[in-house]
Amino acid sequence: MTQSSSNVREYTATGQSTETFGRVLCSARDQHWVADGPAQNGCPGEAVGPAELFLSGVASCGVELVQVLAREQNVPLKRVDVQIRAFQDRNAPARQDYSTFNSVRVSFQLGGVSQAQAQDLVDKFKRR
Repeated sequence: MTQSSSNVREYTATGQSTETFGRVLCSARDQHWVADGPAQNGCPGEAVGPAELFLSGVASCGVELVQVLAREQNVPLKRVDVQIRAFQDRNAPARQDYSTFNSVRVSFQLGGVSQAQAQDLVDKFKRR
């Protein structure tokens, strides 16, 4: 990620094939990890898959942004747990022109705050 004095941020990640079919070496900044395509595609399916990496990015964004919002509002947030579940039905695709999830559900559990404070933080996250 590069950041200047403006509000524009740029993020870069790369993926490259390996000698194992369906196994990808991923990198972002100085971090590296392996991702596997799903076994049903003939890939190893052992390491975290692309869809799981995408969903974990959304979940980590949820945790981090709710923490930032709580700090900005002086809300005594102690814990944030985010679970994101996505479903894809290849027999009933949501779109015909590209592959996407049929549904995505994001659940937040916040500790140290009232229900009203938690709802306010999640609502602000959804508007970002």
